[in-house]
Amino acid sequence: MIRQTTDPLELFGTWYAEAEKSEPNDPSAMALATVGPDGTPSVRMVLLKDYDADGFVFYTNYESRKGTQLLAHAKAGLLFHWKSLRRQVRLEGPVSQTTAEEADAYFASRARGSQIGAWASEQSRPLESRFALEKRVAEVTARHVVGKVPRPPHWSGFRLQPTLIEFWQDGAFRLHDRLEYRRGSAAEPWTTRALYP
Repeated sequence: MIRQTTDPLELFGTWYAEAEKSEPNDPSAMALATVGPDGTPSVRMVLLKDYDADGFVFYTNYESRKGTQLLAHAKAGLLFHWKSLRRQVRLEGPVSQTTAEEADAYFASRARGSQIGAWASEQSRPLESRFALEKRVAEVTARHVVGKVPRPPHWSGFRLQPTLIEFWQDGAFRLHDRLEYRRGSAAEPWTTRALYP
């Protein structure tokens, strides 16, 4: 049975810490679902960079497909799947932009090669050749031989503030445990209910 708490972030924190010990690759990896202008869903993997009572934070190019979709329709879904633990956590809610200060601090913590890549990649747009990408990387590297690499203006973060968090744990004979936390907004308290598998 999933241990029920009054605060789903407490339960998430416990599960996340266990995943960090057991998951062989990227326990912070999560599927991000967005909606395009015609209503078509789009999903891809991103990495969780922070979470607290204000929400779950990830970073991207705002001019990428996911960036433009989130700026146009500020709601999303997230899914963590920790195969080693046979668990998953699903979240839904509104999305807002991180502050420039938060984005600057995270960008400064990235490896220099990743910082260069954020400038060089026109994420989600057509790439004429691998050589074209390598040429852009070389040009950006030449511009930033010494000193700090500044954060590109089109690169920043999003924060999903969940109104739904569902915990799922594998059970024998497909009799899984599912525990749902739901609230109308961030200002409201969580309600909890178990779900049929």
